[in-house]
Amino acid sequence: MTTESTPTSFGPLLLRARKNRGWSQARLVHELRQVAARHGQSLPADASVKRRIASWENGHSTPDEFYGPVVCETLAMSPAELGLGHLTGQDSALLDAGYPASPEAAIANVDRLWRADLNGYDPLLHAQTSEPAWSEASLRWLVAPDAAFPKALSNQGPRVGLADVAVIKSTCDMFAQLDDRFGGDHARQSVIQYLSRDVAPLLSGRYTEAVGRALFSTVAEATLLAGWMSYDACQHGLAQRYFLQALRLAQDGNDRRLAGSILSAMSHQATFLGQFTHAATLARAALMGISAVATPTLRAQFHAMEARALAHTGDRHACESALAAAAKALESCNTDDEPEWITYFDAAELAAEAAHCFRDVRSARQAVSHAENAMSGSHVRSDFFATMVLADAHLHAGDADEACNVALDALDLGEQLRSSRCVAYLTEFRQHLAGTGLTAVVREFHEQAAEHRLWIASGQALAAP
Repeated sequence: MTTESTPTSFGPLLLRARKNRGWSQARLVHELRQVAARHGQSLPADASVKRRIASWENGHSTPDEFYGPVVCETLAMSPAELGLGHLTGQDSALLDAGYPASPEAAIANVDRLWRADLNGYDPLLHAQTSEPAWSEASLRWLVAPDAAFPKALSNQGPRVGLADVAVIKSTCDMFAQLDDRFGGDHARQSVIQYLSRDVAPLLSGRYTEAVGRALFSTVAEATLLAGWMSYDACQHGLAQRYFLQALRLAQDGNDRRLAGSILSAMSHQATFLGQFTHAATLARAALMGISAVATPTLRAQFHAMEARALAHTGDRHACESALAAAAKALESCNTDDEPEWITYFDAAELAAEAAHCFRDVRSARQAVSHAENAMSGSHVRSDFFATMVLADAHLHAGDADEACNVALDALDLGEQLRSSRCVAYLTEFRQHLAGTGLTAVVREFHEQAAEHRLWIASGQALAAP
């Protein structure tokens, strides 16, 4: 049986395998969807997948590196048996959301992620999060021995020095500022394009161990940014995969502080997705894993992430204890001794986290008090979130008039933001507001809000099936 990866060899083999099972194309779509879901993937609409299957069976195309493993697993056939020689022995890390086993695997995985993201591969862009991946990654990072740094992967690659690392750092700092001002949906693709086309070749270049450690740490920070931007765009499976690769790169860059911050980001996402036990565990793993090198600000952030998760579990006492620990840690911070990338976490940020917590434990008065102290004036998206929490807190306190006034302030503030997370906050507020009745104030608010782009998007989100 031929193993060439040509459309003409694959198409008849797929058609025969499907018919031997008595499956229609619709049944094959269903089975593919079931397998993809087990790996944290979400396929596009049935009609789109049917068109792909028809194209495969007619010999016009073959599955790419994302669909191929799903097809093979669905039919319980190897790539060779299906004539997909180009997939034989191929790493399935993108589908499995696994923690890379080595520095070399991390380089290969993140390079494939960037390329797939940039090329718009549906299975990746529609991927769901994998719950086991959170536990696996935190445990493997906690118990990992010091990694042996990889030797140069190619004698033909570019020579890399600290100046190259500095360029990556400066470029990604610029993208981080854009993300902060305009949201993750604004320049996300530009970040990925830069990483794929400019940074990936350097990872496979020639460098000393010292330069390599700095390179890995800087690329880990850049990949963390890609994860945050993807999370802000509500592409959650993709974001989780970026966080996982960033964690491994930080491990091999010997940057435990950054690794802890990546676990904290994963905790933040898990809370947003309603996975509160995972979120609390990730925050605790971050604190435990870098206890020897943790700065006061990092400890404050990790305690705050734990508090955010605990607020949703109903354990108010533990939530308040974590917030108290965060406040105590932040009191002793010295900005000069903190990593540059964590200095944004200040008293206003902690107040915003506390406001979220007290809103979620239904303590409206305390939520209002903390939210009013959470406006930094310098971080647009964070101020938007804090303002929406304040609006929600007023609503829970029974003051719909003030809630509407504050929500209008948030809409004005967020007019420049392109963030699916911001839309999610508005969607939740919109649902809560609907329960107050259509008073004159609420009707006026709807009229004024109707002019705002984010409010329009929240309405579309509610109307979507």
